[in-house]
Amino acid sequence: MSYKYPVSMPALDGRELEYVTSTIGDGWISSQGPFVGRFERAFADFNGVAHGVACSSGTAALTLALRALNVGPGDEVIVPEFTMIASAWAVTYTGATPVFVDCADDLNIDVTKIEAAITPRTKVIMPVHIYGRRCDMDPIMDLAFQYNLRVVEDSAEAHGVRPVGDIACFSLFANKIITSGEGGICVTRDAGLAAQMAHLRAMAFTRDHSFLHKKLAYNYRMTAMQAAVALAQTERLDEILAARREIEKRYDEGLRDVPGITLMPPRDVLWMYDVRAQRRTELRAHLAERGIETRLFFKPMSRQPGYLDERWPALNATRFSEDGFYLPTYTSLTASDIDFIVEQVRDFA
Repeated sequence: MSYKYPVSMPALDGRELEYVTSTIGDGWISSQGPFVGRFERAFADFNGVAHGVACSSGTAALTLALRALNVGPGDEVIVPEFTMIASAWAVTYTGATPVFVDCADDLNIDVTKIEAAITPRTKVIMPVHIYGRRCDMDPIMDLAFQYNLRVVEDSAEAHGVRPVGDIACFSLFANKIITSGEGGICVTRDAGLAAQMAHLRAMAFTRDHSFLHKKLAYNYRMTAMQAAVALAQTERLDEILAARREIEKRYDEGLRDVPGITLMPPRDVLWMYDVRAQRRTELRAHLAERGIETRLFFKPMSRQPGYLDERWPALNATRFSEDGFYLPTYTSLTASDIDFIVEQVRDFA
């Protein structure tokens, strides 16, 4: 179905075309050439850390981070119950086991329930900044210190939330705050971790021989063309975040006190504008008929076939997944566009 107002749309009105044209003109279209390094440095600088390691997706970024921290079979990683499945899959790819913790009212992992999930096998805590809301990181970092654990932040939806853990992993998929179409990046303060992730993303070639590989690694490299787009996006990240803040404010003002609609807590950065609705299915159909695309909340991890746990009670993650969805969110939305979308929600109510 074609929508006048899709749920997301990339903002490609900076130097993206100029930079991609440069890569083609120079012949540097693979992972070689200057643009990957330029993007890594720019994005690391934006986040106030020393190192960036670009890769092929946000899922790849999480996998590289866990592998660099020596996560493997027999280990456990604490993961939110309410997240995109890539968070759990990255753990499974390493051979480790994800251990799920329910979410709080802001959809982020409930930090009061993390300690009870820690066992002698726990190696990493993986908080996810859901829909651009920063997790309460202070108690998470305290637990990591107390139990000698590492912290990998899944920041796929939270460009602009500054990292405090060992590694933060960002997605650059087309619907994210900034994009390279497909892609991801890890950022860290630790030079050793950065070197290990860069080694693992490029098939772990050794200095001894061009085709000697002493460990299992990946072809998770980012192309120069993707990096060119990502660099242009990073140059405008402050501008993009500011535009998204205005979108959030206008939605807040328009949807406040609408019967049957529950607004969600404020976001530190706006990825998607999420709400809850008493008659979600009917409202989404009403909006679709008017050219407005919406998207459902995540399905809880323990409701996924690969991690199915029939003992899981109907706690926050289940409750939110049953009535939550998000509205179109992208920087080219005008004030009148948002007002039209709000009006359609109000008309239904």
